[in-house]
Amino acid sequence: MTNQNVMVADAKSGINVAIRVAVTGSSSSLFPTPAQKPLAGAYITISKKKLLLQDINAGSRSINAWVDSMRASSPTNLKSSSPPPLSGDQISWNIYHPSALNMLDEIAKAAKGKQIVMFLDYDGTLSPIVDDPEKAFLSDSMRTTVRKLAKYFPTAIVSGRCRDKVYSFVRLSELYYAGSHGMDIKAPSKGSKYNKEDGGVLFQPATEYLPMIDEVYKALLEVTKGTSGAKVENNKFCLSVHFRCVDEKKWSELAQQVGSVLEGYPALRLTQGRKVLEIRPNIKWDKGKALEFLLQSMGYTNCANVFPIYIGDDRTDEDAFKVLREKDQGLGILVSKIPKDTNASYSLQEPSEVMTFLRGLIDWKQFVIKREMKMKSRLQKIISQIRGSN
Repeated sequence: MTNQNVMVADAKSGINVAIRVAVTGSSSSLFPTPAQKPLAGAYITISKKKLLLQDINAGSRSINAWVDSMRASSPTNLKSSSPPPLSGDQISWNIYHPSALNMLDEIAKAAKGKQIVMFLDYDGTLSPIVDDPEKAFLSDSMRTTVRKLAKYFPTAIVSGRCRDKVYSFVRLSELYYAGSHGMDIKAPSKGSKYNKEDGGVLFQPATEYLPMIDEVYKALLEVTKGTSGAKVENNKFCLSVHFRCVDEKKWSELAQQVGSVLEGYPALRLTQGRKVLEIRPNIKWDKGKALEFLLQSMGYTNCANVFPIYIGDDRTDEDAFKVLREKDQGLGILVSKIPKDTNASYSLQEPSEVMTFLRGLIDWKQFVIKREMKMKSRLQKIISQIRGSN
């Protein structure tokens, strides 16, 4: 067993924090990942070169800093019936990221005359975060809402979960599904409103990694089996190590266990989400790339008359928010009860607000359709009267 220094990005400040941890096996790498500058509000990426060449003895205070970073990026659910008073930071954040519910008229105005395309994360967006990821079921009311949404707008579910698992929760064949952070994309069933082709798999850029992912999955199951509350999930093209039910005192131990497995797999990278460590292929593909690919697949490449709306709650969704902001097209909506650095334009607090917002979009679209039908009917009457007078 050897001691190594590791640098992680503090979720609050974005500043790298040094940590000395004990690692079993070779000292070549704890978290073998490519160097990448942390994006504000994006997931944490731990760089192999920059992290492992450090020689700073941080001691127990640095371990605490790492735990604080984990806690900051993975807030516990707020279950109190009455929310605490808003702080100055919260008020300021709300000014720059107002509730999408309050801005629905402005959003509708911006989307007027354009085709809205909906992109929805799953966990924490359509379904509440739960302790057991196998029980993140979609409510009947949310399923009904999403079904109605897809009737009027092309709709895609973009999740870190395995595509088949997300589909088993949602059970709507008329949607696009992008699982494993967009590394497994499938079109709607054949003959659906937005897809006239075979409805098969559209894109899987990491197929060659499948044997490696399965190998690492088995190894992670073995090393984490003694850590109470830890759960390893195989999402086909990526892996998730959930620590929501792990005692915080065991977080650093869990990270060491994950690191000991990843030492031999430099082709994989480790990222952090809400109470989850995620292992995925080290390729240039994320939810932002998936969003662009889906728009292209739907026929909206370089189209000025499309208005993408992406709703998500996690750091991995920031890649999609960033794409929309850089394109100055459509908008991102962050689902969060607390202020976060984000590239999203608006906010919603929880899945219940997401459902209310989606219903608002549906009502607006139905109103537009009825108005257009009335105008068309009036026009037809006028034409008939003109023809009759002649």
